[in-house]
Amino acid sequence: MPGPKDLDPSSSPRALLGAELRHAREKAGLSQEDLGARLFVSGSFIGQLESGTRRMQPEYARMLDEVLGTGGFFQRNCGVSAKSSYPTHFAEAVEAESRATSIKQYTPVLIPGLLQTPGYAQALFRAYEPTAPVEKIDASVGDRIARGRLLDDPTTPTLWAVLDETALRRRVGSPRVMAEALRHVAALVHRRRIIMQVLMFSAGEVGSLVSGIKLMYFSDAAPLAYVEGVGMGHLTDDPSTVARHELTFDLVRASALSPRESLVLIESVAQDYGHGEPHP
Repeated sequence: MPGPKDLDPSSSPRALLGAELRHAREKAGLSQEDLGARLFVSGSFIGQLESGTRRMQPEYARMLDEVLGTGGFFQRNCGVSAKSSYPTHFAEAVEAESRATSIKQYTPVLIPGLLQTPGYAQALFRAYEPTAPVEKIDASVGDRIARGRLLDDPTTPTLWAVLDETALRRRVGSPRVMAEALRHVAALVHRRRIIMQVLMFSAGEVGSLVSGIKLMYFSDAAPLAYVEGVGMGHLTDDPSTVARHELTFDLVRASALSPRESLVLIESVAQDYGHGEPHP
């Protein structure tokens, strides 16, 4: 019997690869947990590969070919499914984000990428890479704004974000850029597209004040948690770790202003920036 055909890069490689994995696993008579045990990963990890939520890394492709007897199919095709314009540490999180039905996010310093405007994103990338060519900065900005189009869908994903007050007070770019960025966030709230809260300085030592947290939920896979630092990030489906991050997010949002109060504050700060008034 002929083996599976190599994937067409013009189609949806990750979805096709996941479907082939599910077919090969079931043909071998293995459950997701059985296959996961042979790869030293969880059954939910296998489920995320099959649903296309997570990308298939070369080391897992090699083991899958060995365990499932697929003649190198996954090794040949994992490269097609892994192509991304994002850094390796972030690419998988972006791909998961695009498939999530619900996202919860706390950002301690900046407006999150999904909510950024071109001017705000450009100022950030220029500050991070001050000597980069204009073309590279423009490409990075384009990628970030493309991510934000995820919110063009009127209902999915549900996004519940908590901004630290720092994100409002720290000027990124010019006052005009900040006014535009905060008005964009407010507009998304008015459209009832996102739920937004602000964690004030007066809240004190609440939850995780060191790094941001992004929690992603799916209709056909276990939830994921993503924690990011400068030039690095960690995506996990470990149930106890995800539960710990969920608790942290709950503590943060419980200590934040209500959505109504947060909107009033965001619009007030945006108006001040629009008038060129400084913020402490």
